[in-house]
Amino acid sequence: MHPEDRPTAAQERARYDTHENDPADSGYRAFLARLANPLVERLPPGARGLDYGSGPGPTLSVMLQERGFPTTIYDPFYAPETAVLRERYDFITCSETAEHFFRPSREFQRFDRILRSGGWLGLMTERLDEGVALEEWHYARDPTHVCFYRRRTIEWIAREYGWSPEFPHRNVVLFQKA
Repeated sequence: MHPEDRPTAAQERARYDTHENDPADSGYRAFLARLANPLVERLPPGARGLDYGSGPGPTLSVMLQERGFPTTIYDPFYAPETAVLRERYDFITCSETAEHFFRPSREFQRFDRILRSGGWLGLMTERLDEGVALEEWHYARDPTHVCFYRRRTIEWIAREYGWSPEFPHRNVVLFQKA
């Protein structure tokens, strides 16, 4: 999205405040399990992670902790402690967040820097399928969704950082850092 068309921080926060992310909501947990389950299958016991973009009701971090994976949260609006971005992690989750990146290159560089070798980046975002017109795509109607990905974009990101991608679900990609 062109920078002049992006929402302000106040507009973003107002939109995010309408999200009902509740760790007690079984439907929300089932949605996040699309990312959590295949990620957990690949993690060594006790792996330590970061939930990047945890939102107003951190749930993915709770789910991972319940399964024995200590998970720190970061969110620019709800958990803005930047000291956690100077740590290194065995895994990073980024669920329904990458579409909000104003500068995706900077964010993926950050992930590469704080992810340990052999670690995993779990990304959940709707992908724009080939043949679907952007202006007709439901996901593009959210004014805070400013950056979109196709499968070939995901594959380019993987090549750029030397990561190996896996696609366990249509809206989930797991990258392993070499």
